[in-house]
This record gives sequence, C-alpha cells and structure tokens, in this order.
Amino acid sequence: MTKSPLTILLAGPRGFCAGVDRAIRIVELALEKYGAPVYVRHEIVHNRTVVEDLEGKGAVFVEELEEVPEDVPVVFSAHGVPKFVTAEASRRKMLYLDATCPLVTKVHVDAARHAADGRQVILIGHAGHPEVLGTMGQLSDHEMLLVETVADVETLAVGDPENLAFVTQTTLSVDDTAEIIGALQRRFPAIAAPRKEDICYATTNRQAAVKAIADRADAVIVIGAPNSSNSNRLAEVALVAGCDKSILVQHAGELDMAWLDGVGTLGLTAGASAPESLVQQLIEACADVFDVTVERVDLLEEDIEFSLPRALTA
Repeated sequence: MTKSPLTILLAGPRGFCAGVDRAIRIVELALEKYGAPVYVRHEIVHNRTVVEDLEGKGAVFVEELEEVPEDVPVVFSAHGVPKFVTAEASRRKMLYLDATCPLVTKVHVDAARHAADGRQVILIGHAGHPEVLGTMGQLSDHEMLLVETVADVETLAVGDPENLAFVTQTTLSVDDTAEIIGALQRRFPAIAAPRKEDICYATTNRQAAVKAIADRADAVIVIGAPNSSNSNRLAEVALVAGCDKSILVQHAGELDMAWLDGVGTLGLTAGASAPESLVQQLIEACADVFDVTVERVDLLEEDIEFSLPRALTA
C-alpha cells in the first residue's frame, strides 16, 4: 500500500535547555561521586523518561525530605524549593545539592530583594506548580501574592499600591504574561518590574519556534509531560499562532495515528525537559505509517551553559 506523504516541520530550538541539562548532570555526577543511592526531592525535571533513566542508575525520587534517610546525598529539583526545605536540610546536617535552575534562582533573589526594600511582591504564575511553590516559599506567609490571569489582577487586594513589585514564573506563555503585566502596570503604575525578563530564554525561544511553524502546519505535536508548564504552553501557543489542532504527548506510544488523518504538514517540537530521543522516536513512528519528509526550521542556536556545584567538580 502506498503511504500518504507527511512533511514534518521540526522546530528549533526544542527539547533540553541549559537548566535541565545541568540538573540531570548534577544527579549523574552525584551518583558517580557518592555512589547509589542518591535521593532527589521531587522529579528532577518534569519528564518520566528522564526520571526512569536516573532511577535505573540509582536515583531515588521522593516527595519530601522526611523520606530521605540519614547520611545519603539529596538533590533539590530544577524547579527550586522553599526556604524551609534548605533550612531543614541544614538542620539535619544533610549533604544536599541544589539543582535549581539559575534563572529560577534569579527570580528568588529578585523577590527577596524587593521584600527587603519594603515592597509587597506579586508573582505571576500557575498555582500549585513546583516552581511557584518554591518562589513563594522564599518569603514569609502572605508576603507574596499570586496572580494567574488578568481577571486576578482586577480583584487583587494589596497593602500599599505605591510599594509593589512583580516577578514571574519562568515557563509561562510570553504573550499571556505580557497581558497580565500590562494589567498590573495599568492598575498599579508605580509597580517595580524585574531588572531583566523573568521568562527564561528557553521558554521564549521554543515559543517563537512554534510560532514560526504553526501557520504552515495542519497540526502540531508537542512532546512533553502533562505536568510540564513550558510544554503545555507550547501546545497552547501553536493554536493561538494559527494552527487548527495541537496536542501534547509524552512519547510516540501515546499518539493515536488516526489523529493525523487529513494532515499533510505536521509541526513537531519538544518541551525543555523532553529528551531528543523522544522526538526521533515519534518521527520513526510516523515513518511507519506515512512517507515522511523532515524539514528543519531552526530560528537560532542556543549555546548557554550553567556551571555545576563546586562539590561535584572539585
């Protein structure tokens, strides 16, 4: 039987960012240096393939520090942790390694600086996301307010409208966040903004890459975890940018090929915590059914690297 043609527009950049690379490497180096087991508080990054690979090497993933035995190393995830977590680790004299993405740490530092200057801090982010929990946990209770939408801004009750600042989660929709920032600045003209954009370079670049292919594609597939903020935003951005159908899948096995009926051009990308192997597996799965042509659409190359903790490089 003759296969139907399918052109895959492969977005670039896609997949792993520098923060994810660093976090995974920290766990791997800890296993090499200290031996198994190395405990990790929460998923190191939001991707089951990555987590299962590290489990196979000797990593043990837990939700809270109370599950970590004495005298074993523990790694904090790339999303960042509230201050009480590091305080508890220090109290227990634990050997802990902080894999928080440096761009998330930058948000933590900014929030603390604003609070020290007497400003009430507003965080733009998604309630319940680990990064949001970690950022809000940098300050005492009620010192930071969370907004998720423009509507939240309109009903926000603040202490002093003249003494406010905002920070943002690093993995949000660039366009949606701009609307929320605009609403904050209209309602509170004196509000202090970050010195530098909080949404990380990887989120921004991957969303731009999806926009570059969305209006050419009949459908867009984003490879990423359902609990990955940046991956979910990519699927949403594709729809807003002009593609009629968009889906988020964790791997090729989740894709029902019937979903591609009538699709001649498919956009393909991956969230910042999805390995490239999953992208290639999906292309191979498509090639089993279609006559596939892959067209790379690379907007730019990323060459950012973050340094590792000295405890692992000394």
